[in-house]
Amino acid sequence: MKLLQHIDGLIAPRSVAVIGASDDATRIGGRPIAAMLRAGYEGRILPVNPKRETVMGLPCFASIDDLPETPDAALIAVPAKLVPETIEALGRKGCKAVTLFSAGFAEVGEEGQAAQRELVALARSHGMRILGPNTLGVYNVDIGYYGTFSSSLDTGLPRPGNIGIASQSGAFGAHLGALARDRGLGCSVLITTGNEADITVADAIRWMAESEGTDVICTYMEAINDAPALLAALDAARAAGKPVLALKSGRSAVGARAAASHTASLTGDAVVADAVLSDHGAIILRDPETMMDIAYAASKKVFPARHSLGVVTVSGGAGIVASDEAERVGLPMPAMPEKAQAALKAALPYASPVNPLDCTAQALNDPSLLELFTRSGLADGDYGAMLCFLTYVAGSPAMADVILEAMAPLRAAFPDRIIAFCALGERDVLQRYDDAGILVFSDPCRAVRALDAILRFGAGRQNGKAAIPPVPKPVVLPDGTPDEAQAKTLLAEAGITAAPERAVQSAGDAVAAAEAFGYPVVMKILSPDVLHKSDIGAVKLNIGTADAVHAAYADILSAAATHVPDARVTGVLVAKQLSGGIECLMGINRDPTFGPVAVFGLGGVFVEILNDVALRACPFGPETAREMILSIRSAAILQGARGQASADIDALAQMLSRLSVFAAGAGERLVSIDLNPVLAMPQGQGAYALDAVIELDGQEAAPHGD
Repeated sequence: MKLLQHIDGLIAPRSVAVIGASDDATRIGGRPIAAMLRAGYEGRILPVNPKRETVMGLPCFASIDDLPETPDAALIAVPAKLVPETIEALGRKGCKAVTLFSAGFAEVGEEGQAAQRELVALARSHGMRILGPNTLGVYNVDIGYYGTFSSSLDTGLPRPGNIGIASQSGAFGAHLGALARDRGLGCSVLITTGNEADITVADAIRWMAESEGTDVICTYMEAINDAPALLAALDAARAAGKPVLALKSGRSAVGARAAASHTASLTGDAVVADAVLSDHGAIILRDPETMMDIAYAASKKVFPARHSLGVVTVSGGAGIVASDEAERVGLPMPAMPEKAQAALKAALPYASPVNPLDCTAQALNDPSLLELFTRSGLADGDYGAMLCFLTYVAGSPAMADVILEAMAPLRAAFPDRIIAFCALGERDVLQRYDDAGILVFSDPCRAVRALDAILRFGAGRQNGKAAIPPVPKPVVLPDGTPDEAQAKTLLAEAGITAAPERAVQSAGDAVAAAEAFGYPVVMKILSPDVLHKSDIGAVKLNIGTADAVHAAYADILSAAATHVPDARVTGVLVAKQLSGGIECLMGINRDPTFGPVAVFGLGGVFVEILNDVALRACPFGPETAREMILSIRSAAILQGARGQASADIDALAQMLSRLSVFAAGAGERLVSIDLNPVLAMPQGQGAYALDAVIELDGQEAAPHGD
């Protein structure tokens, strides 16, 4: 269990000891000291090196025991073999937070992993937190603290500001910091977690979520070592109104192997990670450039409630480009109200006032048109954001004064909306717009992507708190693999409904069951060892007479004996054949990082090809299940496309929610559940699991029958 001490001492120490201090500003033990002296660190620097009396003009102490005070934090830059005695000495001194630059631990193999575990145990015995090992460290620009040896500082110090970076990779985290600096963004805090022996990226995000100085959190992750803590940190950031921009690597097979080598951790399934992290408010990204674009927009702390975009342009072509990108990312661009269109047409007869609002090059001669069209988009169109394509015109020093005079009042008139320019020009000219609260982008597509993320975040904040998930009850699983009938019986206890059916052991019982249900019926083999029954001819459909039941019973047993002679056959299942609904699939898979994860999609052969499914970590309630069902691209089919009857989505949502609660209570022995198909009947007529497979851990692989 983790210690609960806060990590303020690591990030905002009043004093710092540097163990292995060097007088050489290019060495690991010298870089932090040189950077702090250059930045005017407000605290006290305490170098420790038995071979020197001074380091960079500061008094140097021969040992930790010789320190005149207990430091809030310590930077350790000594060989791995000396780290345990260093931790012990710092613990005796009362130091509670150390940044461990030293490498040679979990990232190098089993022996290093064991040594790392021993370090953590030693630190915990002293109530000490460890950042690292194998970390690049921390910086906190606001107090001039640079507990890092990053060479990115050689090309300039970071700018102060309200953006924070939490990164498992030191070099990549510092790269993000340098990108922010070069972009002109203020990033005051960088925390790199390295091997995460103790402090994880989740701890870093949580600290930033609670920090008054951080409003935007950028994070880079290679592996998730503490999923509950990470999700809690994301929830805390969302509650605080702080967007978390997450770039997670290890998506490809090659990337996953590299991540495991680099962090000594395994990378979970990327699709599952995206779904779960997004569900907790993270904005999932693929590249640093987009991260910086969104961080820039988010740093202004304007998060409109409406997820919609209006575009004002002096170029019809640029308006089309922006509209295409908006459609691609799913950012709505509703048309202007007809009355507003008429008013704009009256002001400029050859304008296109629909959306995009093309005020043509005439706006260059009369900037009041730019103001008129933008104001109408905000007031009449009620768009969450307005993007104005002005290209190099806005970058002209001669035009800047005129444009600002026309547009700056809109910023004050609509403080809850975003106004953005797409413009080119000298940085000092464009900075004037930024200073006036108008975002500036050089590329319309990048602008649209950034605005989409901010508008989604703002709209999500208006939806209230996330639904409280239901509390699962412990589920007693069978010792062995259940067959289909047993699986459905188990699920029925959780409220998951199947078609009327009966397990039988003779042809006569099969006929009795069929006549009790009414023809037609379905018959199939019952065996915990046969997953794909139809592949071996052990499923029979449209059985309409007693004679057909007798024949089907014999054929099913013969098919099983022929194709899977070693399978355990427990009987034959006879079920009422239902029709008139829409086939869906839902299931559970136990993710190594997040535990049981539910999946929903339409049934049929195309689901895997189209990859049109929704995922959620378990458990969740019917409202969340309904959102999940309606989020798939083919949801219109369930809602009555082309005049068809709408499916019973409420029944589907109840079943999916109950399945998630069952999975959450089943424990780690549950590997997967597959309900395929689930037949969603027309609205008000329910949903039925027509097949069920439950896979439990610790059992032999079952024959698939193919």
